[in-house]
Amino acid sequence: MDAPQKKAPMLFRALSDPTRLELLKRLKGGEKCVCELTDVMQTGQSRLSFHLKVLKDAGLVSDRRDGRWKYYSMNRDGLNDLKGAVGELDGGTNSTTSVSSVHY
Repeated sequence: MDAPQKKAPMLFRALSDPTRLELLKRLKGGEKCVCELTDVMQTGQSRLSFHLKVLKDAGLVSDRRDGRWKYYSMNRDGLNDLKGAVGELDGGTNSTTSVSSVHY
């Protein structure tokens, strides 16, 4: 089993929550402090920290500490792992067939 296949369950589990998807969308615009994210998402700090840890453990976000504050950003390597995992589902091809056009 290659690396994308090994990481796929953790990556997909990390993406299975709407709050985590929203966090990734917010981080797409650049690095954010947890305090910024709590204001924008109107969610408690402890709840966001939990979701950010799940994303970090999956390799989708990185963090850094600056004094009292913790800053999060998207991890491009993690996104590449995600693309690889999705590619494995597609048989590893570069097919231009849309998933919505495939009939089962």
